[in-house]
Amino acid sequence: MRGLFLKIFAIFWIAQTLIFLISTALILRHRRPSPGIIFDTLFSSLRSQARETASAFESGGCATLDTWAAAHHQNIALEDAEGRELCGATAPASPGTQVVNSYPEQITGTQAARQYIWKVPVVSASGQRYFFLLIRPHIPEKHHWYQDLLHFAFPQLLVAIAVGGATTYALVLLFTRPLVRLRTAARELAGGRLDARVPQAAQAPHVFEEDEFKALVHDFNHMADRLESLVSAQRLLLRDVSHELRSPLARLSVALELAREDAAPEMAAHLNRIGREAERLNQLIGQLLTLSSMEALEKADNIETISLRHLVDEIIPDAEYEARQQQTPVTFSAAEECVIAGNRELLYRAIENVVRNAIRYTTPGSGVEIRLTSSQDNGRRTAVLEVSDHGPGIPESETDAIFRPFYRVDRARSSDTGGFGVGLAIAERAVRLHHGELHAFNREGGGATIRMSFPAAQQKAG
Repeated sequence: MRGLFLKIFAIFWIAQTLIFLISTALILRHRRPSPGIIFDTLFSSLRSQARETASAFESGGCATLDTWAAAHHQNIALEDAEGRELCGATAPASPGTQVVNSYPEQITGTQAARQYIWKVPVVSASGQRYFFLLIRPHIPEKHHWYQDLLHFAFPQLLVAIAVGGATTYALVLLFTRPLVRLRTAARELAGGRLDARVPQAAQAPHVFEEDEFKALVHDFNHMADRLESLVSAQRLLLRDVSHELRSPLARLSVALELAREDAAPEMAAHLNRIGREAERLNQLIGQLLTLSSMEALEKADNIETISLRHLVDEIIPDAEYEARQQQTPVTFSAAEECVIAGNRELLYRAIENVVRNAIRYTTPGSGVEIRLTSSQDNGRRTAVLEVSDHGPGIPESETDAIFRPFYRVDRARSSDTGGFGVGLAIAERAVRLHHGELHAFNREGGGATIRMSFPAAQQKAG
């Protein structure tokens, strides 16, 4: 969700920045005066200066004109109506002079060498005609559009980015926080916590009273309620059916014994077959009741400190007895002592079911290996118990599905393997109740390995 947050924040921030820059460019475009306005202002200023210069010359001659020019810091000259210089600065020589522009009322602008010369015809108060010359140095100026942009945007741009960033951050939080809560609840629901729900405020602001996020949260919680109801009903049905089957199964066993007493010798084979199937049905009912009771548990009870090495040593004799029919040896190796905290009965069932599953599917005469090791990850010690067989293996797409109740791999579904597909489901639930992990994978050279990992308990010194 952090990636989504950053993406939305970046999109909002970039969009706001682009909008600000475009708005700034448009404002600058409107702020820049048109050439006509600039020249009208320039001509008006030149005519005013020309009249003042003519008045100064007629009132006191060239001395007064020079004083007026010095006071205004201007480099000017005055010519008579025939173009003869009367006084003031000497204009650059005309050869090489290039006309820059010609404007109404005979105001001309020329460029000679590195100087601009503005020549303005003027009529004094006495009626005499003169030519006023304004001489200015020509300084080439390199102007770029971004200079005006930077001048206008600083510090407004920084303030806009800061305000836009804060606003965007608030908007992104408003949009992503409901999604974060929804994702958290979805992950808890997928992890087996059927009571996971997205918290809802008792009273939402009016503006968000009917928003899509609230509707999505409401639909998710409704879906979770329905799912929990269906799963609970399924578990209850499974438990009740298992309990109800026990009574007719017990009566069937009694009737079978009575039938054996009165049956002819040739019926013994058929009655033995009925007995074996009744026993298998009794085992299935027992496993279903065990699975149902474990599904109802939220955490393991009767916790004690257990040595996995000693627990596996207790399971080995029964496993070897069952494997003897297939001439399959069961070997156990423990690199070190591994102690965990858990329920002894649940752990015994989990490990026994995994070992019996390996014995059932391994190739006759091959063997089953049990290994106990430990690992260290970020300062946390983990006990690892691996059970490997030499059977047909598990399709890669089904390594997680084998821990579902009644699930069996197609190529292993045959009458000679036995089992009901419940043992691994019991093992998976028992391991999960101990905050452990259960994984299956294929081993090199054939066969499969089921790995059980448990958080190791602290061992007392001495």
